[in-house]
Order: sequence, then structure tokens, then C-alpha cells
Amino acid sequence: MKAYQSAAAAAITALAVALTATGCAGDSEGAGGGPTRTVNAKDLPELPTYTVATDVDIDSPTWAKAKKAGKLVIGAKNDQPFLGFENENGERSGFDIEIAKMIAADLGFSARQIEFKTVDTGVREAALSSGEVDLYVGTYTINEERKKKVAFAGPYYLAGADLLIREDDRTIAGPFSLEGKTVCSAKGSTALREIKKPEYNTRTVETTKYTECVQRLLDGEVDAVTTDDAILKGYAAQYPDKLKVVGQPFTEEPYGIGMAKGDKALREAVSDALQAHDENGDYKLAYDATLGLSGSRYVGPPMVRRD
Repeated sequence: MKAYQSAAAAAITALAVALTATGCAGDSEGAGGGPTRTVNAKDLPELPTYTVATDVDIDSPTWAKAKKAGKLVIGAKNDQPFLGFENENGERSGFDIEIAKMIAADLGFSARQIEFKTVDTGVREAALSSGEVDLYVGTYTINEERKKKVAFAGPYYLAGADLLIREDDRTIAGPFSLEGKTVCSAKGSTALREIKKPEYNTRTVETTKYTECVQRLLDGEVDAVTTDDAILKGYAAQYPDKLKVVGQPFTEEPYGIGMAKGDKALREAVSDALQAHDENGDYKLAYDATLGLSGSRYVGPPMVRRD
């Protein structure tokens, strides 16, 4: 076994840059907003480093192809602060990026041997099935419809629709305290469909980008923004003195690692990696240095499914 330092200092710097980055997003695609605060990299929690396995041998066509190429191609998001983000220098950072690095290390690939590729939400299954990417790590909810087309390892994070509100708001404690309030979300989003149900008795505003919702929240035009809590935590970390996540999810969205259907050996290897890095504390360290900057406490991942 040989250890590598997974560019921790560079990644921490990238996180600091993410605090002041800009970007855009559509449905289920969070994004960075405008400048918010200045953070000294040395004040941020330290990211973990990962030991690259040297005795790996997996009976997987995907792994064999990657081994021969000398790189692992991983699909990811690039516009979700502290989750899956790419700055103007091409540096990737966030909780999902750290999860990808953990897995890659256990599969025998260093951080320098990962090729991150931004893949749009609507073509994830096609990218995996065609071999365009070897794995996909990016707020990818495991569900029965997707499992007809691709395989999943995990879940590694249990997300859920939640609410982002202003830091000084003491009137919203969950979805059932939204009566008479105005909630913003992206057109066609799962969270929007849920919050429109009569039992919540709230007004809704639809936008094409979550950044527009966040700006409306900051400007006082809406009372809350709703989407997956993991994405909302990124915005709360970006505006820590202005925004907060309520912390009362009202749906369940188990995030998994996507891969080509039928590659059972790779699924087992990735599952083993997820379990090992949860047990050795890497998960918590990675969370604290990314999504944990939102002020949300760490909650361990669900049990990895082996069925």
C-alpha cells in the first residue's frame, strides 16, 4: 500500500474559492451565487487523505478498462457549492468529490488518476451505459425506474427535500409551518411538486435556476427555498450569516454511486469502499470540511445495500 496526499491543501483552497464563486443551475442542479465572505483556508476543517490500494484485482470490465487506461472517469456535478463544484481553474471540491476520491483510492487510483467529467442530469444513464463515464457521483437518487437502466452502490447519503430560510427567521420550523408563506423552487423539481400539495397550504414561485430562488430569498421576496437538503446546505455554507437550513426533511432521496448495469464485481468493490470509509471516519471528516460548513451536524450514512 502506498499513501498519497490527496491535494488536501489545494482542495481546501478550492473550497474557499467556492465561497465566492458564481454559477447557474436548473432542476436538481444547485449553483454558486455571488461573493459572500472571505475565508482563510487555514481556518477551514482539514480534508482527509486517502491511501491508494496497490493490490487491487477486480473481475470487472469497467475496472479493467480504467486500469488499462490509467485513469478512472467519474461523472459529477460542477455547480453545487460544497457538494460538487468546479472553480474557474478547473479544481473540483465538495462532499461528492471527496466520496469519489475515497472510492477511487480503494479501487487503486490516486486523485491525479481521476478524470472528472461534468454530466448533465438528463443523460446520466446514457453516459454510464455507453461507458462514457465509469462511475457517477453527484446527488444521484436511487430509485426503481433508474435501476432498470443502471446499477447503484450505496446509498452513501440520505438526502431529502428541506427548506432554506433566512438566518433570522423564527417562524418556519418545517413544511407544515408554511401556511401563508411563499416558497421558491426550480420548475419541475420533485420538491416543488411535493410542496404544492394542499396539506402545506403555501404559495409557490417557480424559477429556472436555484440561484434565482436564493437571490429572491436574500432580497426578502420569498420566505423559503426548497430542494434536496444536501444542495441547500451548500448555499447555507456560502451565506452562513444570512441563510440556514431548517433541518426537517419531508421526502427521502438516497444518493448512490451510479455504474453500468450488470457489473456486480464493481458494485461490490464500491460498496466495500463506502463502508470502509464510513467506519474509519473519513466520511465525517469530509462532511465537516464541506457540507458541514453550513452549520448542519453530521449524520452517518444509511446502511449500504447489498441486495
